Amino acid sequence: MATEIERKFLVKEGWNPPGGGTVYRQGYLSTDPLRNVRVRISDTDAFITIKGKTEGLSRPEFEYAIPAGDAEQLLKLCLPHIIEKTRYRIPADGLVWEVDVFHGVNAGLVLAEVELEAEDQPFEKPAWVGREVSGDKRYYNAWLSAHPYGTWEEK
Repeated sequence: MATEIERKFLVKEGWNPPGGGTVYRQGYLSTDPLRNVRVRISDTDAFITIKGKTEGLSRPEFEYAIPAGDAEQLLKLCLPHIIEKTRYRIPADGLVWEVDVFHGVNAGLVLAEVELEAEDQPFEKPAWVGREVSGDKRYYNAWLSAHPYGTWEEK
């Protein structure tokens, strides 16, 4: 079984993205608390991903490439709202940070994620990484698809 161990952080204001980001559109066929099913499309790839319930910082994750045409059709079946974002991959201290700059209904939100080998793995946060939000479900993409950042009263 594939396991995702991920920590998530807000990005400090003033951070400027490097060139070469990848634009994603993704939607959710299911956002059940025990599992979610996501469809994601970029310029070159399309995937369906099933994620299980998060326990601590870990959860089971299964991701499979699918034809882009199928992904487009599946996006039409997804729950509102489609997530639109540009992802930047930034190497730092032997890890790769993924920074998502959200667009559309989630504009204004910028999140950084780092995948780890173990929940207690030590790492250095780059200077542009702010407050940790790993345990805050509001910052999960599945939550953002149903509760867009642009509608939050308290941020």
